[in-house]
Amino acid sequence: MSSTNGTAVNGTATNGANGVNGVNGVNGSAVKDTFSNGTSSPIKVDVLIIGAGFGGCYSLYRLRQQGFSTHLFEAGSTLGGVWHWNRYPGARVDSEIPYYQYSMPEVWRKWNWTERFPSGVELQEYFKHVDTTLKLSQDISYNSIVVGATYDKASATWTVTTESGTTAVCRYLICATGSSFKPHFPAFQDLDKYQGELVHSTRWPTNGDAGITKGKRVAIIGSGATAVQCTQEIAKQAEHLTVYIRTASISLPMFQRPLSEFEQRVNKSIYSGLLKHCRATKSGLGYDPRPGTTFDLTDEEREELWEELWHRGGFNFNQSNHRDFLVNPKTGRMMYEFWAKKTRARMTNASKAAFLVPEEPPFIFGTKRMSLEQDYYECCDQDNVAIVDLKVNPITRFTESGIVTADGVETQFDMVVMATGFDAMTGSLTNMNVTGVDGITFRERWQDGVFTHLGLCSSGCPNLFMVYGPQAPTAFTNGPVFLEVQVDVIVDFLKKMRAEGIASIEAQRPAEEKWKQAIQDANDKTLLGQTDSWYMGANIPGKKREQLNYLGGIQQYEVECRASLDNNFEGFTVVKA
Repeated sequence: MSSTNGTAVNGTATNGANGVNGVNGVNGSAVKDTFSNGTSSPIKVDVLIIGAGFGGCYSLYRLRQQGFSTHLFEAGSTLGGVWHWNRYPGARVDSEIPYYQYSMPEVWRKWNWTERFPSGVELQEYFKHVDTTLKLSQDISYNSIVVGATYDKASATWTVTTESGTTAVCRYLICATGSSFKPHFPAFQDLDKYQGELVHSTRWPTNGDAGITKGKRVAIIGSGATAVQCTQEIAKQAEHLTVYIRTASISLPMFQRPLSEFEQRVNKSIYSGLLKHCRATKSGLGYDPRPGTTFDLTDEEREELWEELWHRGGFNFNQSNHRDFLVNPKTGRMMYEFWAKKTRARMTNASKAAFLVPEEPPFIFGTKRMSLEQDYYECCDQDNVAIVDLKVNPITRFTESGIVTADGVETQFDMVVMATGFDAMTGSLTNMNVTGVDGITFRERWQDGVFTHLGLCSSGCPNLFMVYGPQAPTAFTNGPVFLEVQVDVIVDFLKKMRAEGIASIEAQRPAEEKWKQAIQDANDKTLLGQTDSWYMGANIPGKKREQLNYLGGIQQYEVECRASLDNNFEGFTVVKA
């Protein structure tokens, strides 16, 4: 079945596989029920996955390889996860090719990219190719929004329910719901009164098309990566664009370029080695950070190096540089001044330049997620683009026709784009009614802060595994590379449980407290905690301010996970079948 038709799958939930600890335990094999969305007969499998992004698709692929009967619920109508939902103008990944893709040769051998940094539209096509190659849709229910999951201790199973009424019973539940699924809408006064077109960037009404803004008066609220990309495209179409910014971004030059078929055909001879190398790095990119510190170089040597890294584009300026800017504010200030010198020269409007590229850094360099841009500063410099500093002139309310700011001025808009980000890292989990053995949901469980063991599991939730979630290296990594590492760990956890007749494992609270404290201690040794960012959960009112990411990088994270695995699930309570 194609992944593009948006209909539910009609097939068998087992993929013909046997699971030693199959649900219901009938002769040790998984039950092979036929199902379809909306029927009363539950899907019964070893593993139920939620989410068909990079992590969910790879989980399905690997678990089927190992003989686990597996099914996947996807809220959207196609594969892709964030790349199914992100259809706003200019949507584009900022991890470059060849690093941003699956490592399986059967996938990359017959796929060629058109650009160094692929667009959202091209990534949607890539996921169609992934589906065709790996035949994933036969085990996926699309348009399946999970509204609840409960754990039954007696049977050691999860029951998962979707909005349409479909249920699944599974031994293991994998939440591959990603870090950026739940959109954040700031609580603007009278937002509901606005009669124009109000759109969150993740729910754009057309696929990558800025044409619907042509000739219109448009507002964009936000300054993160999405806002940067939207601004670049909409500024070229709209009659007038107003961008409301609380904190100016520090965006690095992307230096986009086309990729030829010939170049990729030749380079595929080293793809396996390149992608293997990525797994051994901190970030999952093929960049080699420099040892030592910035001050090991003379001024001339440093300037020469920085010019070289700058002109490589992408994240080379920070990822391939000395990394002491994360601990030494003097280094960060020097890097900011280099960035400002390069960027300010691209603008002619002095007042806009003073706000977007100020003399004083808007935040400590590197402590917020860097964005990549192509012509963002030139677009902001256009006469048809206005910039509003929300710290000086905040939005006070919406009206039927526009936005009123603190200076009392109402500006009328045909369309308002909310590029206001996500309840990142935790929102996709707290948004689902996942109720553990203790009767507590994630929203309740984490109301005073996040606790996990290894960024994989949470106490109260036996046999539930999180992919690309909090307290893992998530936000500091190139997604596909890290996801393969994390899913491979989970698969080995499940294989060991199956082989040893283990009914369930559950994270122990002391282990969670130790894991959390190690993350906060590592964070306190850097400058990251001195800036309010979504890394710290600081973008959501009422959310506890804490570091939500593991800082040790991919390779060390895998070492720590496998140490638990090799030491008889250290940090977990183990229950034999």
